[in-house]
Amino acid sequence: MLSLRSSALALCYSAAEYCAPVWSCSAHTSQVDVQLNSIMRLISGTLYSKPLPWLPVLSNIEPLALRRKAATDKLVEKIVQHDSWRIQPDILSPPLLWLTSRKPLWLDLQPVDIKSRWWHNWRSAQVVNSHLVCDPKIRQHGFDLPRQQWSLLNRFCMEEGHCSACRRKWRLTDTDLCPCGETQTTSHIVESCPLTKLKWRLITADEDAVSWLTSYGS
Repeated sequence: MLSLRSSALALCYSAAEYCAPVWSCSAHTSQVDVQLNSIMRLISGTLYSKPLPWLPVLSNIEPLALRRKAATDKLVEKIVQHDSWRIQPDILSPPLLWLTSRKPLWLDLQPVDIKSRWWHNWRSAQVVNSHLVCDPKIRQHGFDLPRQQWSLLNRFCMEEGHCSACRRKWRLTDTDLCPCGETQTTSHIVESCPLTKLKWRLITADEDAVSWLTSYGS
């Protein structure tokens, strides 16, 4: 996944975030976010139904809004330090805002610490199994696994994948029962099914967990 992440940052993010301080407050930034979210889903191997706060965590890439805010803060810092730049008066003594729909960068000049803000946003986000991640800023366990195991690990941690309950919800099958007779959810597969139960914590991605993921995926 490291190669996918590096390629995404070098080829996709560099183009998608070009001159971001100029347009980061635009109402149309969501069109860029949709494409970058698809890239993070590719890196993490997750499904489209998963909550967006999980994508930066699993991809080990800062949230899109915070990345753009950091770029804006960096530009403003350079402008303030250069008295000869003609844009400096617009930042330090901004003109009147004639159109309320416009949101120029000088409306929010307060710098933001990305790491602390990301941690705070993650703690306040209402997403499934958020307690599994203590620090969203660090690379999560299993990031260096082959793609099949990495994708399977993430889907189990987020409790959505190819289980009978999900397949029934997607109208791919008529039953949600496991071969053991209980309702088959991803948590049931890992925690309670006598046929596939894992004795160790899957999130740690240790040797036993990886072996289980490999055998289950095959």
